[in-house]
Amino acid sequence: MSEPAAAGLADFEVIKDSHTWRIVASGSWTMAHIDVADTKLRALESETFPGIVFDTNSVFQLDTSGAWLVERLRRAAKARGVAFEHVDGELRHTRLTDVVREDETDTSPVLLEKPRLNPIEQVGRMMSGAGADFLTACYLIGASIQGAQMKRGHRGSVRINAVINQMDHMGVRAIPVIFVMSFLVGAIIAQQGAFQLSRFGAELLTVNLVGILHLREIGVLITAIMVAGRTGSAITAELGTMKMREEIDALQVMGLNPVGVLIFPRLLALIIVMPILTLLSDGAGLLGAMVVCALYLGITPDQFINALEVGIGTRHVFIGLVKAPFMALVIGLVAAVEGSKVGGSAESLGQRTTASVVKGIFLVILMDGLFAIFFAALGY
Repeated sequence: MSEPAAAGLADFEVIKDSHTWRIVASGSWTMAHIDVADTKLRALESETFPGIVFDTNSVFQLDTSGAWLVERLRRAAKARGVAFEHVDGELRHTRLTDVVREDETDTSPVLLEKPRLNPIEQVGRMMSGAGADFLTACYLIGASIQGAQMKRGHRGSVRINAVINQMDHMGVRAIPVIFVMSFLVGAIIAQQGAFQLSRFGAELLTVNLVGILHLREIGVLITAIMVAGRTGSAITAELGTMKMREEIDALQVMGLNPVGVLIFPRLLALIIVMPILTLLSDGAGLLGAMVVCALYLGITPDQFINALEVGIGTRHVFIGLVKAPFMALVIGLVAAVEGSKVGGSAESLGQRTTASVVKGIFLVILMDGLFAIFFAALGY
């Protein structure tokens, strides 16, 4: 192609016959030289034309602007229901026009059918997920013990500093909220018990009612629920954030067992502080009941304590304390399992944290019921 031709503007010639119009393009079909061809093509598109053959063999330079003019004419031909063909021996030109051409897809809205709720399938999925979570929890127990190297003769088998730090977060800092909640619940039980028992002239039995109910059930249950909501969610969020930031992978690269380093100190600290918090909850609940009895029934603190000594045995305190470590283990394992499921998004972290709290509270209530049935069967 000669230099004068290379400097020419984009243009075309129309060869018409009764069946097909052949458009023979020439010049440089680029952004800088396309104005004239664009104006002429717009005028051509307004006419009534039969099939179109667009020949760009004589075009020596074609960019996306020129390819778009070819595509625009193709769409005009398609809208009128006539044939359109692009002819060019230069493979680069045809590929460019193919890139500019949008996919011929159906843009009509697609109505998605909602999946039918199959109760049996849903139950099956829930049971399968529960089984997988149980196996993961068993793995975490074994891996945490093995990772901590709890064998005689190993140095640094248990990281005392990490355990003490977790006890501070899970136990010491939880004392105010557990004390206040237990105090209020004990006071409410005492007030309602006194109100109902006063109809039968048995107000003094309020002490027995509060003592047995709070020491056996309410104290450990309130503590477990508060720990599941406060500590369980924190464990899930911490482990999930570490997983999102690939800190757990970094521990594995360093040759450390993430379960032993991250989960074992939390589980051990939770098992240690749970009975202590339960004792605190018991004391706070009885203190609240004592205040209500003094104000509502006129029972002095000395009379309240004497009634407790006579009517309540140490076995009720023991029953509540026995439940505490098992509930702590369940809360910690649920939180760790949900933390291991966190994906790479903040939404996943929120969902797993919520699931950790819900599952933890459900399981501690279920465990409390099973313990109640077990001790009742023993007559204890």
